[in-house]
Amino acid sequence: MTRLSIVRHGQTEWNLHTRIQGSTDIPLNSTGRAQAAEAGLRLRARSWDTIVTSPLDRAHETARIIAGELGLPCPEVIPELTERHHGQIEGLTFAERQHRFPDGVSVPGLETRQEVLDRVLPAFGLLADERPDQSVLVVCHGGVIGTLLRHSTAGERPRQNELIANGSVHDFVWRDGRLELTHFDATLRGRAENTHYTG
Repeated sequence: MTRLSIVRHGQTEWNLHTRIQGSTDIPLNSTGRAQAAEAGLRLRARSWDTIVTSPLDRAHETARIIAGELGLPCPEVIPELTERHHGQIEGLTFAERQHRFPDGVSVPGLETRQEVLDRVLPAFGLLADERPDQSVLVVCHGGVIGTLLRHSTAGERPRQNELIANGSVHDFVWRDGRLELTHFDATLRGRAENTHYTG
């Protein structure tokens, strides 16, 4: 069994203005850097063996800040942890997305949730094989975390009123080739009004 605690990166300007980021490489803003540091401080209460990250800058910087707070080595980049690709809706607000691509209209370049699982779960399997019985911090994105939550809970989480906040930490275990949720982090829910899952 390998313990995987998955952190959503800190806030970006596109998060703040509810723009769909997807694989567009938007950096952290000052609030996001503070959220990363705060997450690192909260994670000091536990013991960690390593930290890995998506290659996108907002996740990588979050991981570097957290690693600094915890005294961990530089984060290992795992390309498969990049955010869900959103194709032609990247950069749009949700209202703009609904205007250009109303419900039922396909979005060119939009990665399906199954495609996200098909790249992320094998990467977790390899990580677990390399680090049995270890505790691994994983820094990635709201769209990826949401997809993993739905997969591991058969669609029960996140609930309609639950947000995957910037800087939140969700605990899983990888056991017998499967990802299991052990804790959903709702502690930042009240401060997440300007966040969304697509980035």
